[in-house]
Amino acid sequence: MSRKRRGSEEFSIAFLDVICCGFGAIILLLMITKTMAPIVLEESSINLDAQLKELQETLFTIRGETTIYNRDLTAKHEQIDSEKKRLAILRTRLATIEVQHAQVSRAASFSSQEKGKLALALQSLSEEMERLLGQNYKSKNDLIGGIPVDSEYLIFIIDTSGSMYNYAWERMQEEIIATLNIYPEVKGIQIMNDMGNYMFNNYRRKWIPDTKARRKAIIKRLRSWNPFSNSSPVEGIQKAIRTFFAQDKKISLYVMGDEFSGRSIENVLSTIERINKVSANNERLVRIHAVGFPVQFMRPKYLQKTGIRFATLMRELSYRNGGTFVGLNDFRP
Repeated sequence: MSRKRRGSEEFSIAFLDVICCGFGAIILLLMITKTMAPIVLEESSINLDAQLKELQETLFTIRGETTIYNRDLTAKHEQIDSEKKRLAILRTRLATIEVQHAQVSRAASFSSQEKGKLALALQSLSEEMERLLGQNYKSKNDLIGGIPVDSEYLIFIIDTSGSMYNYAWERMQEEIIATLNIYPEVKGIQIMNDMGNYMFNNYRRKWIPDTKARRKAIIKRLRSWNPFSNSSPVEGIQKAIRTFFAQDKKISLYVMGDEFSGRSIENVLSTIERINKVSANNERLVRIHAVGFPVQFMRPKYLQKTGIRFATLMRELSYRNGGTFVGLNDFRP
């Protein structure tokens, strides 16, 4: 009996120890939780308030800077508008001056037909002076309007590209007629396009006889003649010189065009100089004249390159080959 009672007492004491430890642990947890929670919450609240205040101050600063920048931007826009108005006024004045200049130039210059009539009068006068002064009479020069007119054979190289055909074709025909009027009578004529294609296939590699009927046929054919063109007169010039040059013939080549689309101006000049040889009297076998039509200059400046290159090429080519370059100020008739 005593052994049983001792076992029950030991179990009761152990159970009480466990219970006491459990309560002690719970009390300890409650004490820890009660003391730490307010501190953490208070610190978190303080940090958030400080950050919110800092962000608000930054926002106010940015709003102030934005107001200043908007004020400056408005002032810049007003300045730009003022400059645009001033630029528009200047452009208007420039356009007015250009129109006045064109009117003065047009009034001061002869029309193409008038030039032709003047050429006829000058040639008739020269013939009359030769009749009065004898066959040994020699004029000091053979120039009409700055263009030598001593040639006996004429070759026309005509740009038949779309820009010429659509915009300058009527004016080009007038220039052809005026040029033919400068030469009332020659020994032969030839018409080719800038690719070297003949106007009349039955006169390939041959001279067209100069008669009134043939001149009328040339002008009539010009109205609708439109073979393919690559907007570069080089092929036609080279073919004309290689085909028709001769030591015993005085030949003038007239180039009618508005643009040069080739790669190198210098290569063209050197090639023509090589094939257009110097004659016995130290002159080029073929004179090269050119008439430039300002079709490309009605386009924006960044698209005018081919027109500028044509003028550059023709001016230098005519200078090196005893001819004259005439740049027209209008492509309309």
